[in-house]
Amino acid sequence: MPTDKITFCLNWRATPYHAPLYLAQKKGYFADEGIKVAILEPTDPSDVTEIIGSGKIDMGFKAMIHTLAAKARGFPVTSIGSLLDEPFTGVVYLKDSGITTDFKSLYGKRIGYVGEFGKIQIDELTKHYGMTPADYTAIRCGMDVSKAIINGDIDAGIGLENVQMVELEEWLKAQGRPTSDVQMLRIDELAELGCCCFCSILYIANDAFLQANPEKVTAFLKAVKTATDYLLSEPEKAYADYIDMKPLMGTKLNRKIFERSFAYFSKDLQNVKRDWTKVTNYGKRLEVLPADYEPNYTNEYLTWKLEGESSDPLADQKRMAAHQADVAARGGCRRCVASENIAASA
Repeated sequence: MPTDKITFCLNWRATPYHAPLYLAQKKGYFADEGIKVAILEPTDPSDVTEIIGSGKIDMGFKAMIHTLAAKARGFPVTSIGSLLDEPFTGVVYLKDSGITTDFKSLYGKRIGYVGEFGKIQIDELTKHYGMTPADYTAIRCGMDVSKAIINGDIDAGIGLENVQMVELEEWLKAQGRPTSDVQMLRIDELAELGCCCFCSILYIANDAFLQANPEKVTAFLKAVKTATDYLLSEPEKAYADYIDMKPLMGTKLNRKIFERSFAYFSKDLQNVKRDWTKVTNYGKRLEVLPADYEPNYTNEYLTWKLEGESSDPLADQKRMAAHQADVAARGGCRRCVASENIAASA
């Protein structure tokens, strides 16, 4: 039976960084724009681009590298905006695992990954550092990397600074251990990418839905932009509203994840051309994209003035790393000057 609702699928179970979507629902911003949105959580995060590409669901969240690979594999999806810009992503481990800042210390270790592209990334890195896939044991553990490390099922796993590292820090604290015992080998640094944007979280849409419903897509993005503006200007009130709508999120751990995600929220939701170019080239290097692949994103449904691109993205990354370390130590919802260090708009 057809419905007038937009169906929207998360990239994982509800997480604090999904707050703008839920706030748009709770605060009535979708209703203000004349649309209805049904928010769905996937059973398996790996299925998201496939079910959106197949047209079973209209829109959703997904990381940049997966959005690119999905289109290359025949699933017609396009990014229409950004939720999170460049969250730090890497191989997360505990100091007592025997792993160090030397990538070759992963020799003989059990490394967890989310989906097939995580495995491809690790295989490419091992080759980059003179190793082979036979030099480590790959274990698919989905998004439950932290649990797998805690249970001793893996020695390390691919995770996000604002999620899995926070989970492990809180577990260490409960064990009476220093939170600095959790470390990350950042993939952008290991692979010499110059950015962390391959895991930027995007708003994506099925291409047929996009072409048939441009007014709905524009209205949807206006609503989540209003919600993002509210979140960035009133983080305490916004978080309270989010918890009111999702009571199970009202934990100390989720509060910390929200704080660590705060600096990554995209202020204007734009797809940054520089980042898409870098990640497209990275996808070609991983051989998940053909040599002639054109990135599948658009900013045409963002109807407000967009920020100019950063004049020094590498310096921004360094400032963001220092900022996030400070947030980890002192807490709070604070933006990093790096995210505002932009060149004048054209």
